[in-house]
Amino acid sequence: MMVGMDAHEELIALADRYWDTLLESAPSEATLLGDRRFDDRIEDLSVAAEERLLGTWRALSAEVDALVPARLSDEDRITRALLRTELASAVSHLEWRPLELASDQMTGVHAGMLTMAPQVNAPEPENALKLVQRYRQFGTLMNQAVERFRAGLAAGRTPARIAIERSLNQLDGYLASDLADDPFATLAGPVGWDGETVWRAELTEVVRDVIRPAFAVYREALATELEPAARPDDKPGLCWLGDDGADIYRRLLRHHTTLPDLGPEEIHQLGLDELAGLRAEYAEVAGRLFGLTDQTAIFARLREDSALRYGDGEEIMTDARAYLAAAHAEMGNWFGRLPRQSCDIVPVPEFLAADAPAAYYFPPAADGSRPGAYYVNLHEPTGRNRYETASVAYHEAIPGHHLQLTIANELEHLPRFQRMSFSNTAFVEGWALYAERLADEMGLYPDDLTRIGMLAADSWRSCRLVVDTGLHAKGWTRQQAIDFMSANAPVGLDEIRVEVDRYIAMPGQAVAYKVGQLEIRRRRAEVAQRRGAAFDIKAFHDKVLGSGSVSLPVLRDLAASL
Repeated sequence: MMVGMDAHEELIALADRYWDTLLESAPSEATLLGDRRFDDRIEDLSVAAEERLLGTWRALSAEVDALVPARLSDEDRITRALLRTELASAVSHLEWRPLELASDQMTGVHAGMLTMAPQVNAPEPENALKLVQRYRQFGTLMNQAVERFRAGLAAGRTPARIAIERSLNQLDGYLASDLADDPFATLAGPVGWDGETVWRAELTEVVRDVIRPAFAVYREALATELEPAARPDDKPGLCWLGDDGADIYRRLLRHHTTLPDLGPEEIHQLGLDELAGLRAEYAEVAGRLFGLTDQTAIFARLREDSALRYGDGEEIMTDARAYLAAAHAEMGNWFGRLPRQSCDIVPVPEFLAADAPAAYYFPPAADGSRPGAYYVNLHEPTGRNRYETASVAYHEAIPGHHLQLTIANELEHLPRFQRMSFSNTAFVEGWALYAERLADEMGLYPDDLTRIGMLAADSWRSCRLVVDTGLHAKGWTRQQAIDFMSANAPVGLDEIRVEVDRYIAMPGQAVAYKVGQLEIRRRRAEVAQRRGAAFDIKAFHDKVLGSGSVSLPVLRDLAASL
């Protein structure tokens, strides 16, 4: 025990050390979260830095394990359980050296930096000047990334070719974009700062002379070293890396689901069962909507009816705004605790859009300098479906990510890691998928067309359980995965290709959505049955959301306490 501290103080001190060390190792993430201490630093991707961090996590984990739960309050026991899980997951994740395979369009350093760039701001002159110092280090960052990829190749860790092709497409789009619109050069500066003109000129010079050349060197390594060695489309999964790949996949499943014993076979069958259960719902809704009950015919209508497509991007934005406004107006009837921060709706940057999902979300900065942002993909809008926008809005914004993550961020009595954690994918994404169905209970789908979009989204997430495990545990080809999704989800072929390539790039992450949703629904049903007429949906939601982003085992404990 730390001298002079009681058990609560010791736990909070350990939680603070964990979070401070994590943010110091991920300074760009810290900036996005509103922690400005590391604005002049950039990520260190070296093996030495990784080993130091791994040593820190192991030592902290031992100290947390030594805390006696009986000496802690109920709230502190939740914090301890979450901290133990996060540290164990962090250790397991770093042990397999993930940077050696992080060259893809989703987890690659280039993708992370390009995706975060439009969200970076400088509220004060000090932040603005420090960010210039960060950006001057881009060459080192990109060179370190390339060195890690080379180490991966030397260890037999070849990437999937389609992931490299998509990364090259992202990089080419960025490098061909106008410097005047570059997200690194156009970040929002301090309001009314008399030094902005000089700073902006220096920032533009750094982007032109450091950042873009660094991306170009990185691109050359991907094209000349990684792409020729990459695994072809008939061998895209981790299982083609032998025992090493199987071990990586098991670790990733544990990392994303937070369930240590949930294996690929069980996940695969769970997806098949969920898809089978959706057929009756399609028949009911599409029977009213189209007069069709056969799933194949329903899917054909959804794919082939041009009236179900948008005319332009502004129509997508108009619908997204309307759905968000309706959800905002209704949420107080279903939640006692509400988010204080607002949620903006903005387009996905064009240079990322072709290889990005239909939407994604960034939570607000903890310092209040930036609201939450729901990004809508407007790339080739005439190929995007009108019936999908509602469920996507409810997933990404309210009652989904914005509500859950912002509430977590605003639980100021909890340790920072618990409020702003990067972990617990199954809870965060499971909640957002749960929110799509909850939106129907809230009366937010205006008609059966948008309701069938909810079913399509559920099919899509159920397919993920089958496809992700098919690719990474059963040796499926890319085309097998595309064909399975085409037969089982009414999603356009282009979107299916992007999604399948995402699963190839981020093994295990996509299964967390459905696993988490089912767990939340299961716990709600148990509480409702136990409480009977006394069941209060607001109380249930507030309990589930009142401890931050939690692991699924902790979610079970929270529900059991109601």
